[in-house]
Amino acid sequence: MDNLDLIDRKIVAELMRDATLPVAQIADRVGLSQTPCWKRIQKLEANGVLTGRVALANPARLGFGLTVFIGIEAPDHSATWRDTFARAVGQFPEVMEVYRMAGEMDYLLRVSVADMESFDQLYKRLTDAVPIKNLTSHFAMERMKFTTAYPVDTRNR
Repeated sequence: MDNLDLIDRKIVAELMRDATLPVAQIADRVGLSQTPCWKRIQKLEANGVLTGRVALANPARLGFGLTVFIGIEAPDHSATWRDTFARAVGQFPEVMEVYRMAGEMDYLLRVSVADMESFDQLYKRLTDAVPIKNLTSHFAMERMKFTTAYPVDTRNR
């Protein structure tokens, strides 16, 4: 964990829980004064531990009621195909996450769209953009747990 001490891990945990907290409140929660806390936050950002601060939104309230997980099997594993695929998925704002996998599928995508018609349009654009050996879609019926906060150890030194 990049040799983060307990205080750094507590700061990261607080910011993952709520990045809108004032530095004074974070400092109080982790047992520091404001200035050292702010310096640690800046160092965590500079070192790439903290990579951004965002607001989380309810996808359904924004019109993205359908979450789809797409498993993709590549037709080949060349650098050319990988580059083409990376550029293609980078052009689709509906594609929220892309993972290169080990196992039966080569890539796993998490996609957010309004409805089945929107997914069908994305499917056609994606399969037109890059050759794909096999594509399997899994439709989420219910989001039972969601977090962006990693389970950082804030108890043990």
